[in-house]
Amino acid sequence: MISIRGLTKRFGDTTVLDTIDFDIAAGERVVIIGASGTGKSTFLRCLNFLDRPDAGTITVGDVSVDAQHASKRDVLALRRATSFVFQNYALFAHKTAKENIMEALVTVQGQSRQQAEQRALEVLAETGLAAKAESYPAALSGGQQQRVGIGRAMAIGADLMMFDEPTSALDPEWVGEVLDLMRRVAKQRQTMLIVTHEMQFAREIADRVVFMDGGRIVEVGPPEQVLDAPQDERLRRFLRRVG
Repeated sequence: MISIRGLTKRFGDTTVLDTIDFDIAAGERVVIIGASGTGKSTFLRCLNFLDRPDAGTITVGDVSVDAQHASKRDVLALRRATSFVFQNYALFAHKTAKENIMEALVTVQGQSRQQAEQRALEVLAETGLAAKAESYPAALSGGQQQRVGIGRAMAIGADLMMFDEPTSALDPEWVGEVLDLMRRVAKQRQTMLIVTHEMQFAREIADRVVFMDGGRIVEVGPPEQVLDAPQDERLRRFLRRVG
């Protein structure tokens, strides 16, 4: 169970997240939609302190962190309970696909290099990249790099996997393979929080869809409700633009 209470983030005088309350059940797939600049990515980044919230409490499983009093130990515990897939891959250019997956297993989870290597090879096989274990990011396509990024998140075995527009930086030809991998992850009932502009993907994968605007959650519900029968005028306008 993930519980978020009073999550607030400001950049200068601008409030980007405005006292958000939200719960996610174990195994639930939640997709966040909304126009650019409405706080979607910041919401995800605050949940594991890539951006430090100004206020609020974040609970992931047995880990609970108060943003105003969070220690380095608290933040590390929260990051161990979550994993993050970036829109721009965020792979280490000087490490192979295998080493990129191993990195967090060794440095964050404290696994031995032997344990981490075994897990990395298992994950690369699951993502269809076993043959690319020794390849560096520069030798991989965009789709392959993002699959390594997803594999890195899978390897951690986190309570919550977060995806920040994972296909937005991809050429159209690579989008399908990344979405297919995310579908396979979802079938394992992994708890997932996904920011995406892929409306058809949201419709098919989400248990709930969240529409954000102005740093707040405006509407939330099952895909058929939010996408087909929106109640809020801002959501209706957004869907007309992306449709």
